Amino acid sequence: MRALVVTNMWPTPSEPQLGSFVRDQVSALQELEGVDVEVFSFPLGGARAYVSAARELRRRYRREQFDVVHAHFGLAAWPSLAVRGVPHAVTLHGTDLRHPRSRRITAAALRHMDLVAAASADLAADVPGAGSRAVAVLPCGVDMDRFVPLPRPEARERLGLDPGERHLLLPADPARPGKRADRARAVATATGARLLTLGRVHPLEVPWWVNAADAVLVPSDNEGFGLAVLEALACDVPVLATPVGNHPAALEGVAGALCAPFDEAVWTAALAPHLASPDPRVDGRARAERWSARRMAAHVLAAWSKLAGTPVYSGTEAPDEGAVSV
Repeated sequence: MRALVVTNMWPTPSEPQLGSFVRDQVSALQELEGVDVEVFSFPLGGARAYVSAARELRRRYRREQFDVVHAHFGLAAWPSLAVRGVPHAVTLHGTDLRHPRSRRITAAALRHMDLVAAASADLAADVPGAGSRAVAVLPCGVDMDRFVPLPRPEARERLGLDPGERHLLLPADPARPGKRADRARAVATATGARLLTLGRVHPLEVPWWVNAADAVLVPSDNEGFGLAVLEALACDVPVLATPVGNHPAALEGVAGALCAPFDEAVWTAALAPHLASPDPRVDGRARAERWSARRMAAHVLAAWSKLAGTPVYSGTEAPDEGAVSV
């Protein structure tokens, strides 16, 4: 299986966190036997960036043969069409459907796609024409090798944090309105904890921030998927999240976790036992494994094989249909 991934969501030296989840999926796919994945990434920008990307794709790959071309992000679907004579797929991640202008441009591209996928069932329901066409659910997944439980004292020492202070983590850039930093700040103030946030933190450093926290807060208005919740679970760190994206499925039945609409009093009460514990942890790693990058890569490969008409699965582990669907 030879695939070309086309995306403007890809890490750069100046923005190493950009599209790191797409990179993780590509890495997991490249580990599978018999899979050759090439990546064409191009910078964020206006219409000119997409036109330039299409021209470069046509120039670079006009004599190349692929079994599938897979775009990540709806607007990237347009330049991906410059590679002709091959099935095209796209995975939608959120802003491409929820920003009014991006949604219109994305919707127009979908009729040219042979496979339309979304990062979560919640997002799939928001795809234009979802009622009349099949929409696959193909998340990128969590890197279970990078996100592991680490000693909390060691994490705090590495980050220069007070070892005796209580810390809560908002695993997002607080400048992004939909991540609702105001809610996280309200809970931190009510509990007397210090609120940590992520912005331009390098992906390799994020597990240390997660493990340094007594709990992770994800009070978002919406999520395309909800990878931060899975990253917390993979580290066995308590997590509280609103019921958006994949959060309900990820947190259902996990003792010590909370998935509920934001209510300051309810969230503060749920945090109390964690903040009273010297080393608060939950049993979350086994749940996160259901959405590991490797398992999600197996689903993508299965979808590619079906699309290309080569349904022989070439992997070490069959996809888990309880986690995602195609």
